[in-house]
Amino acid sequence: MPPIRVLRIIARLNVGGPAMHVVHLARGLGPDFETRLLAGRIGEGEGDMAYFARERGVEPIPIPTLGRALSPGRDLRALLTIRRHIREWRPDVVHTHTAKAGALGRLAAILEDVPVVVHTYHGHVLGGSYFSPRVTGAYRWIERRLARGSDRLIALTEAQADEMSGPLAVALRSRFSVIPLGLELDRFLHVDRERVGAEVRGEVGTPEGRRVYAIVGRLVPVKNHDLLFQAWARAQLDDAELWVVGSGELEAPLRARAAELGIDASVRWLGWRRDLERVNAAVDALVLTSNDEGTPVALIEGLAAGTPVLSTDVGGIREMLARTESSGVVVPPRDEEALAEALRRAPDELRPGGAEDRARVAEAFSVAGLCDRVAELYRELLPS
Repeated sequence: MPPIRVLRIIARLNVGGPAMHVVHLARGLGPDFETRLLAGRIGEGEGDMAYFARERGVEPIPIPTLGRALSPGRDLRALLTIRRHIREWRPDVVHTHTAKAGALGRLAAILEDVPVVVHTYHGHVLGGSYFSPRVTGAYRWIERRLARGSDRLIALTEAQADEMSGPLAVALRSRFSVIPLGLELDRFLHVDRERVGAEVRGEVGTPEGRRVYAIVGRLVPVKNHDLLFQAWARAQLDDAELWVVGSGELEAPLRARAAELGIDASVRWLGWRRDLERVNAAVDALVLTSNDEGTPVALIEGLAAGTPVLSTDVGGIREMLARTESSGVVVPPRDEEALAEALRRAPDELRPGGAEDRARVAEAFSVAGLCDRVAELYRELLPS
């Protein structure tokens, strides 16, 4: 019996969970499947994770006209390119990831009469945090129609599936499957927090005994670093410093903002790091201040390393923290005062996760579990 052909499409392999997710699926479904991965171009200032794919034996097929920004001419060319790949290869399944690839990829699959069409929502732009009400309404209208042509919609958390089927009314709840992210977590699970943490603090130049908070991710509006900076200034944590790990379009404005708030002496800019297990070992807590999230990879990796988290109450954060006993605190989104108070209380309320906590997180978000669930779904959806 020939292998099941899966054409997987993502808008771009920029730093973040979606890129890791598609690479793991591209190489991990097993001998019964053959996968091709189409990927668009990285935006200016974004970290490129094509290296992550190639290190794992996955060679993405580039679509230069597929990108994040709306561009009717380029988007039309990307649609035609995707249709050409479908006609030439005749996949059994087209599985799309992220918004732009989800729109163009599913439209192409529907037009080419692909047997099974699946889309994964890693996050979404439908809740009003990204665009004006008019633009958001247009995107919801498009998404609802694309959902009608999709055989299954995948959410990363129960909360996300409930939101998409409830307030956002994208599709009925029965059309959704919930399949968590799958990540390579062994290096986080087994990191020696005491030894490695001391090494990294020494490399960064952090004085002994000082508490360290870190925020890991792209410096983009939805991550709302400005909220953290304001709360940090309000909290007046004289014995602590903040590590900003990552880069992006807002780095220069955020550096200026830190100076304006008078906190620049306590903020360290680490840029993109590939040794995040070592960074996690060195910090007392990870902070996430996003306006909107699906399942943030940085927090999963942190919990697997035993790093407690302080997060805004968005997306699937509560579900994630429910897998641990004492490793996290949530505060309302966009609430500077609540975040500042949580930062002040963190030494009393947050402590490193134990071995059992860390193991539960690693099992819940394993690559093997992700691939098994997705392979089972494909078999369920394919015609007999």
